[in-house]
Amino acid sequence: MLLVALVVIYALIASAIAVTRLAEYGSLAHFLFFLLSGLLWVLPAMGIIKWLIMEPPQKG
Repeated sequence: MLLVALVVIYALIASAIAVTRLAEYGSLAHFLFFLLSGLLWVLPAMGIIKWLIMEPPQKG
């Protein structure tokens, strides 16, 4: 659920930035923005996956 929420929220934010900031720029700027933002979500996703597979600390 956490990964799905990350992807949905990230996509909404990236799309909002693209609509508001990139309207006057050319297609190359759009391509580069979506290439970068399309790859950038992987970093927080990797952190979530590492957190999910961590072993719980052993008690005592």
